[in-house]
Amino acid sequence: MSDSIRILIVEDDMIIAANISLQLTKLGYEVTGIESRGEDAINHAKENHPDIILMDINLKGKIDGIDTAKSIQKIFDIPIIYLTANVDEASFQKAKETHPYAFISKPFNKLNLERTIALVVEKITEENIEKKSGDAMVETLEDRIFIRSQNKLIKVMLDEILYIEAERNYCNIITLDQNFTIVSPLNTFCEKMVSKDFLRVHRSFVVNIKKLDAVADSHLEINRKVIPISRMFKEDLMNSIRRI
Repeated sequence: MSDSIRILIVEDDMIIAANISLQLTKLGYEVTGIESRGEDAINHAKENHPDIILMDINLKGKIDGIDTAKSIQKIFDIPIIYLTANVDEASFQKAKETHPYAFISKPFNKLNLERTIALVVEKITEENIEKKSGDAMVETLEDRIFIRSQNKLIKVMLDEILYIEAERNYCNIITLDQNFTIVSPLNTFCEKMVSKDFLRVHRSFVVNIKKLDAVADSHLEINRKVIPISRMFKEDLMNSIRRI
């Protein structure tokens, strides 16, 4: 992911800015440029559309970093990370109004910069997935869900689903005849499921308990698929089987 992230550095101390640029480049990020004035940073954002802006609060020119961020946010939704050095409480509260993704206190070390950027990149990725997941699956009905695939909605009856397997931020929905992949974390998918027939048995698996072929001490089987059972879910599984 890092090699696709483009970062603008807005810092009026050129030695600090050059050092940040060097470190970010070594980490695999693309630095779109270095600006020392808020007015120039706004124009740069318009022309280059960076993914993240590292913004010093104290800048040369007529506007500070916070007002620069506000101006950019009127046009683009670009995550801001503020660079701060002994910022006063009033400025801190003003900065919070722009909803920054993080603050980095100066002086900072390489590890602090690296970890902060990595966390922000991860948050951006999660937010993008959540935005896409809204188009992946329509709200479930009592007995079915609709999955968006190739610009059309496909109806999938809940009693046709054998199990759902999580793969990072995707869910693979397995039926007897076909499989579907949607962009959604498993927890989010489970929240939309209204049927009591589906049960979490592992951090990566939700199963249709009416489709169970066999249950062993540490795993179960559905259509010859061996699915692990976590200890924390085993009691709920056994109780659900007794109620079938």
